Amino acid sequence: MDPISQGLLGASASLSLIKVNKSKKYFLYIFIIGFLSGMAADLDVLIRSGKDSLLFLEYHRQFTHSLLFIPFGGLFCSSIFYFVFNKKIKFKKIFLISSIGYATHGLLDGCTSYGTQLLWPFSNSRIAWNNISIIDPLFTVPLLVLVVTSVCKQKPFIAKISFLYVLLYFSFGVFQRERAEKIILDLAHSRQHIPRRIIVKPSFANLILWKSVYEYKGKFYLDAVRLIGNKDVIPGTEIKKLDIIPAENGSVLYQDIKRFQWFSDDYLANHPNEKNTIIDIRYSFIPNEITPLWGIKFDTNIPNRHVQFTTYHKVTPEILKEFLSMVFSYN
Repeated sequence: MDPISQGLLGASASLSLIKVNKSKKYFLYIFIIGFLSGMAADLDVLIRSGKDSLLFLEYHRQFTHSLLFIPFGGLFCSSIFYFVFNKKIKFKKIFLISSIGYATHGLLDGCTSYGTQLLWPFSNSRIAWNNISIIDPLFTVPLLVLVVTSVCKQKPFIAKISFLYVLLYFSFGVFQRERAEKIILDLAHSRQHIPRRIIVKPSFANLILWKSVYEYKGKFYLDAVRLIGNKDVIPGTEIKKLDIIPAENGSVLYQDIKRFQWFSDDYLANHPNEKNTIIDIRYSFIPNEITPLWGIKFDTNIPNRHVQFTTYHKVTPEILKEFLSMVFSYN
């Protein structure tokens, strides 16, 4: 999730669960500690390598986002804030605020589709509940208004309302996801397909337009469904699943492709227009098309050189117009 949403949720939870006295400064301290602690887990983005471009994929949303790491994250944050605020708040209280704020981070990320290792070190599975987009203004803006209002007016009950809004929004996301999955399963069955597996996730910045990918007989089928008013299915395209790793077992190239396969939950395909490029088909700006957000490039003639992680972020006015027409159902 974006850093602002992470911080706001950390502040909302802290203000909701911590008993606040009437001091305006104390109220502000809780907001600041909860807000910054809510963002702290993303410090793992600093773990990267100039030679190995996949290293950050392994460590982002790993140990710092684990449920087991919450008390350590809370301790790290509280150790800093205790001195920043010149010991004006008892360490025990700061640790509690920091831990609450920190705890919200991994759980919020788990609600997105990127994948979060909440059970590390017991499991490296990337948990993704797919009930909110990584960026969603209808989540962030109301949360921002409510939390800031709570701080300005020193009203803890407004913070509680903001936290309730978060829970309701998450629940609505689960409801929409279940609806979308049923519709896509019906679509697959109408094609006489029995999906081996399926993923349904919200498209960019909304819970109206949903992207689906299902696997059937060695191919991925990409479709979209619009869930507001009339339910509109928007059939998409298909692409062959990556079935052979183009590298010798044990080589750096082979190992890197296997790492990318783990990261993408094996939703991989060869780029349709670029040679020696493998893409993660779970993500595209237009939900029923193969327009990847990222992939890896490599040279099969140099099997012991690391792959190059590549991103595609070219959102043209034409693409944006097409996306908005799908969300709001206009031509």
